[in-house]
Amino acid sequence: MHPTTRSLQNCLRSTLPSARIDVVSLPKLDHLRLALINADFSTAPLPPETMRKVIANPAYWAFCWGSGLASAMWLQANPDKVAGKVVADVGCGSGVVAIAAAMAGAAHVYACDIDKDALLAAKTNAKLNNTQIQLCEHIDQLPPNLDQVWMADVLYDRANLPLISAIKHRAPNLIISDSRVRDLHDPDFTLVRQAEALTFPNLGEFDEFRVVNFFEYSADLCHN
Repeated sequence: MHPTTRSLQNCLRSTLPSARIDVVSLPKLDHLRLALINADFSTAPLPPETMRKVIANPAYWAFCWGSGLASAMWLQANPDKVAGKVVADVGCGSGVVAIAAAMAGAAHVYACDIDKDALLAAKTNAKLNNTQIQLCEHIDQLPPNLDQVWMADVLYDRANLPLISAIKHRAPNLIISDSRVRDLHDPDFTLVRQAEALTFPNLGEFDEFRVVNFFEYSADLCHN
């Protein structure tokens, strides 16, 4: 076990007792490593008691979801997207987008998630990659001088849709990446990019979620 991941493994095993945390490199990303669930974790049906724990406290932060992976790949290829900016990763999960933004030269990066285990994951992964990010539990704790917000794989739960309007009032630029949403039904957003990526490790994700859609809102464009 990597010495920095012990607390994270304890969090994971409180939900999935037979799982472990492995520090792994991500596909198509240079020099970015994450502490994630072991790739050989069994995909067999879980015992009823374990399934109840998963439903009550899902360890979604133990995966690098496809939209987060695709976002990090885009940032690696286009660091000018965030260079010198104040950036927030809302619904950060593992923190992959926040870390990629920091590695791409963002001036300040915030990782925001209501799940304290996710914040621990983001903190652990930032340390693994020698990057500096700041953590917050709620968007109200984000600073007023944000330049840009990223939301990757957040809209799987339709209850999170109100986040869009809340963020639009806090930053002039918002990028939503999601493989499960085909249309935001919001004229302020433009589909600017599509990319292929699957969740890593891939424990049986359907190919229908291979294509990640990127929707971008820019206050400057909307006000012109």
